[in-house]
Amino acid sequence: MSTEEKVALAREAQGEHALSSVLQALELPRSTWYYHQSHRVSYTAKYSHLREPLEAIARQHPEYGYRRTAVELRETCGYRINHKVVQRLHREWDLPLIRGTRLPKPSGIRRVIATAGKRINLVATREAIRPFGVAYTDFTELVYADGRRKAYLVPIVDHSTKMALGWAVGERAVTELALEAWRLASQTLERRGINLRQVIVHHDQDPVFTGYGWTAQLLLQDQARVSYALNGATDNPEMESFIGRFKTENRSLLLDAQTPGQLRATVAERMDYYNHRRRHSSIGYQAPVAYVASLQPWP
Repeated sequence: MSTEEKVALAREAQGEHALSSVLQALELPRSTWYYHQSHRVSYTAKYSHLREPLEAIARQHPEYGYRRTAVELRETCGYRINHKVVQRLHREWDLPLIRGTRLPKPSGIRRVIATAGKRINLVATREAIRPFGVAYTDFTELVYADGRRKAYLVPIVDHSTKMALGWAVGERAVTELALEAWRLASQTLERRGINLRQVIVHHDQDPVFTGYGWTAQLLLQDQARVSYALNGATDNPEMESFIGRFKTENRSLLLDAQTPGQLRATVAERMDYYNHRRRHSSIGYQAPVAYVASLQPWP
């Protein structure tokens, strides 16, 4: 076993066993150990200015070994460094781990979004939207318990009637929470005789909304249609407007809630108020439920 290999083994075992026992077992003199420790630090310190460009090359060209990296370093960054130095720095800074990392393969939904381009936003080109034809959703953070705790709200709001069709509150912004809100929304729509196939659900490209759990439920099982914002909140202004109003108008009530249960009860009460009593200027200063009742039978 070479001295370098013994030093490497000693470094690995140092945290679990006494250094003296490790060195004795490996028959490695203390002077050699300390020499390699100080030499290792001085070597990396000497070339510390290369760490950033080497990491950048490792990410941009994960297939490059130390020889190609040395050429890239010379021609792109202007550093004329021997390839053996690059090899050692790769080893010292674990750059092969970066080079071995691959970006995950995009999901089927992500590939569809990329291929469709602007067409993936089904709402942007619609001039008229009928009642219960388009619903918006997103995650938003709620601060409660006097500002000491936070949770996530997922509301689903109809475009034309302004009705909050469904909602859910939980500790994490995950698929299960979004699906809980959708189950409530779909039940609301079905009770009103709305065919889910005629409903578009519009949101951003959050991983939850591009994941299998969400798309399988809406597209495959419920056969609703999904629409994606191309520019985040900019392409989902209705939802951003709802979230802004809800959090501003109910801020003190949310802060007063001390437990997750109290928070859910507060949100439930405010959603009921929003649907049944809050007047909305865009629907003739009526509450959503009253406005919907004035529209029946459906046009």
